[in-house]
Parts: sequence; structure tokens; C-alpha cells
Amino acid sequence: MINKIDQLRLEILEKTKEIIRLRQTEASVIPGVHHIPYAGRVYDEEEVCAGVNSMLDFWLTLGPEGAAFEREFAEYLGVRKSILVNSGSSANLVAISSLFSHKLGEKRVRKGDEIITVAAGFPTTVAPIIQSGGIPVFIDNDPITGNPRVEQLEEAYVKGKTKAVMIAHALGNPFDLGEVVRFCREKDIWLVEDNCDSLGSKYDNQLTGTFGDLSTQSFYPPHHLTLGEGGALNINKNIIFKTISESIRDWGRDCWCPSGADNSCNKRFQWQLGELPKGYDHKFTYSHLGYNLKPLDTQAAIGRVQLKKLSSFIQKRKDNWLFLRKSLAEIEDFVSFALPTHALDWTPTGFSWSSGKPPVDPSWFGFMLLVKKNSPLSRNQIVVRLDEAKIGNRMLFGGNLVRQPAFVSLKEDSQGSAFRVIGDLAGADKLMNDALFIGVYPGLNEDHLSYIAKIIKNALIK
Repeated sequence: MINKIDQLRLEILEKTKEIIRLRQTEASVIPGVHHIPYAGRVYDEEEVCAGVNSMLDFWLTLGPEGAAFEREFAEYLGVRKSILVNSGSSANLVAISSLFSHKLGEKRVRKGDEIITVAAGFPTTVAPIIQSGGIPVFIDNDPITGNPRVEQLEEAYVKGKTKAVMIAHALGNPFDLGEVVRFCREKDIWLVEDNCDSLGSKYDNQLTGTFGDLSTQSFYPPHHLTLGEGGALNINKNIIFKTISESIRDWGRDCWCPSGADNSCNKRFQWQLGELPKGYDHKFTYSHLGYNLKPLDTQAAIGRVQLKKLSSFIQKRKDNWLFLRKSLAEIEDFVSFALPTHALDWTPTGFSWSSGKPPVDPSWFGFMLLVKKNSPLSRNQIVVRLDEAKIGNRMLFGGNLVRQPAFVSLKEDSQGSAFRVIGDLAGADKLMNDALFIGVYPGLNEDHLSYIAKIIKNALIK
């Protein structure tokens, strides 16, 4: 017989479903009337009920739902361990901080060591390098793929000084993992993939986020699945990163007990670490200068539902990208379109590919256009037109990051020693000056996409 609490829980969840169904029926976005976002959350009553159900138990901090999500997400990617954090930016911070851990011995990154990255992108791919005491070395972007010019890796490398590579897959487009992995193995340095925009992308039929020693994810609403806020660090090979990364996420403590557990090692009062007295409580022993970067268990409950829908989300992104590419083909005289890494061209029958290169299958985060010099409108004029038509759009995040105020100030304060630049960064500058992207997220339907394409074509074709 069902008890009173269980009965009330069922009633609450049924009413929750009813509210969400009614709200979503009333929430349709009409092109030209309502704002069409470039990205956003896609959900139904299942996610809301999962969140409400978790809240009814009021286990707020990371707990059983978090453990289940970490396990299920790691299984999806095929990595050894996924560790939940409160954002993709925090995932990048934990990943880079982990490389500086004394527990890595001689292979640890030390203050003043260099990490190769790419100039145009999102700032929190790079900021943790500086925040951890490292020196970023910027190589240029290919403006068509958005990804690094891998031919500059060798020039960026300094023996004994270069310790890692940290690069994001641009807008869901995998970078040249064949070349980057080869380079890192040859030099015996770490590789971190910022996979925040690229969940579900494949390079050589293997999911991105599984090539590097570490990879990172974001679960912010614009991304491929959402926990509201949230992110994850993925450990592909060396499981030593589990204790290091969890320590950095959890205040820097040495203890690996999860919330609610006090003596998983069965010798809580027997350790002797650092210069502490023998038997000092392991729960309050700190091996790193860490942070508190955990999400809530309720977020993980929502994420577990989202994860079941991920394959359909990925396919919808691909379908929407292709719809826009076909719809905008007639403006090719005025804009260049993004191409997957190793692709030579696109026609309505598909991409043509570089001979001898592995297949690349992006799970697109956005649809990028690169405005040509002969365009009747500049990039800035186009984005104003889109904004006036209530169409969400973005530039390629921070553009060339070394032009951003924070990096200009950093360069001045350090007299040029805070980072290094390879070449003139002309590709990153082109992305900064001429690139924009529009949405392909699963919440957009063909009416939205047709309206977006019409507005862009009307702006460029007289």
C-alpha cells in the first residue's frame, strides 16, 4: 500500500507535468514577433519532474544523482572518469590546475612553464593557464574552420619549457586531433581538450573529448545538454587525475570521501601528511590550494534526463546547420561559410575532403559566417540587422583574445612576459573583425531557420 508521502509526491509530480505542458503550449516563438535566441535550453516535463523530485528529498549538495550522472556521462564518452563541477569554466580551471599538482612528480607543470593554446576563442579556455602561474603561447586560427593552425605548433614549442596544449574545438568543429595528438606524444606533453562546445562531435569516428589526457564540458543552457549551470572534467587515461581533480574541486582536501561519508579509507585518524601531527583528521587535510566548485545534486538529476535525449539533440543540430547552409548558398559571393576540419568544400550533395585525412563529423554549436571584403554590409552592420529582426547572434566569443582589455593590461603590467604570440595572428584578427554565428540548437525549427535565412539574404542581396 502506498504511504501518504509517496502519494503526495506522485500528485506533486503530476501537477508539475501539467504546468510544464501548459507553459510550453503557450510558449511558441513566432519569427519576427518574438526574439529567436541563438541557443537555449530544450526540455520538457521530464527534466522539471526530475529536478522537483530531487528537491523533495532535499539532498542539495552533490550526492547520489551526481554520482549517477558522472558514471553515465563517462560511459557515454567512453572515458575512465567524469567529475562534475559547477561550470565549463570551472572544468577548465580544474583541468589546468591539476596539471600543476605536485602529485604528478617530474611531469607536473610548474609556474613559468608554457602551455600552447589558440588566439581566438573563449577567455576561460586560456585564463586558467595564467591563474595557475603558467604562460599561454598563442598560435593562430584558421578563419574557415575556427581551429588552430597546427603547422605553428613546432614553432611554439620550447624544449623543457612547453608542458601542455590546451585547445577548444571551435563551435563543435573538431580541431586536427591527428596532428595535435601526434605532436603531444612526440614531445611527451599533456593535452587538454576544451570540449565544451563539441559534445557528440567525432574525429576519425571517435568522440572528441576522448583524445586528450583530460577534457572539459559545459552544461550551461546554450550547450548540447544542460544542467542549468554545470560542467565536467573528463579523465581519459591516467586515473591519478581523479584524486587530484576532486581535491582541487573540493577545497583542496586530501580526503576522497564523498558527501555524507567520513571514513572511506578506514584510516581517517592514521594518516601523517605534510608537517601535520600523525593522526590529524584526514577530512581536514589539504594537499592542494583548491576551490569549492561543486554543482547541486538537483542539477545532476536534470542532466540525467537530458543525457537520454543527447543523440536527438546532436542530430537536430546537424540538421539545422545543413538547412541553413542550403538556404544561404546564394550569398556565397559575400560570405565564406565554416567548413569542418579537413573539408575542402561543400555542395548540396555534401562535403569534399582532403585526401588521406580521417573523417570529421561536427556536432555543431553554431553556424558561422565570415563576411568578405566585397560584401555590401560589414559584419557589424549585419549583426545590427539581425538584432533589429529579433534574431540572436554572436561573434566568435572573445575574438582575438590578445586584443581584449584584460590581456592588453596583462601585457603592459608584465612588460610582455605574461604570454607569447606566434606570428601575426592574422587569422584570429579576421575572426575578430569579420565572423559571426547564428543558432542551430534543437529549439529552432524550419520556420525559425527560414526566417533567419531570409533576413540575411535580404540584407546582402539587393
